[in-house]
Amino acid sequence: MLRGSHQVRHSLRTFSSSAPHHAHVSNIGKQPIQFPPTVTLTPTTSPSHALAVKGPLGTTSIPLHPYTQLEFPEPQTLAVSVENPKEKKQRSMWGLTRTLIQNAIIGMTEGFSTTLYLVGVGYRAAIEDDPLGNREGWSGKRLNMRVGFSHQVFVPIPDYITATIINPTRIGISCTDKHKLGLFAAKVRKWRPPEPYKGKGIFVGNEQIRIKAVKKK
Repeated sequence: MLRGSHQVRHSLRTFSSSAPHHAHVSNIGKQPIQFPPTVTLTPTTSPSHALAVKGPLGTTSIPLHPYTQLEFPEPQTLAVSVENPKEKKQRSMWGLTRTLIQNAIIGMTEGFSTTLYLVGVGYRAAIEDDPLGNREGWSGKRLNMRVGFSHQVFVPIPDYITATIINPTRIGISCTDKHKLGLFAAKVRKWRPPEPYKGKGIFVGNEQIRIKAVKKK
């Protein structure tokens, strides 16, 4: 009996209620950012905290929270950190800020691009002059698409989007801002979201859908 109690006593484990140190580290945020010599990163504090990113394709600015810390430990290397990683909000913004800066660097050097595929009988697209002209914020061009309606669909092209017709059913779009590129692609796609029965619609990039069988009565 004593031997059994001895075995039970030694099988017990102690647990600490405090979270391990690595729980307060952002796996994304802690990764240093490598940037090419063609990119200039300039932290600013007036009128607000931000990081100016200048590259061959232009200049953009990433807003920063006051608790965000930037360091350049080596040439062409940026390290992002926060004052108190134990604070949930700071820890979540740590990774997000690092991602936004990385995307800005890519956008100002290479840009982002994707392809829109028009899938369906008679579906086709062209780029033409916009009758409303080159308004502020717009390129003066628009997409003219036939996507299964009895009428044509027109989508004005913003001045920050570069659009080309690869062939009548493929539209190439590019932008220095990944978020804006995604918003424009979604705006075009909403006219004919891919449907799961015949596989028709406007597909973005490598988007795929699972084809469903038609239920017979």
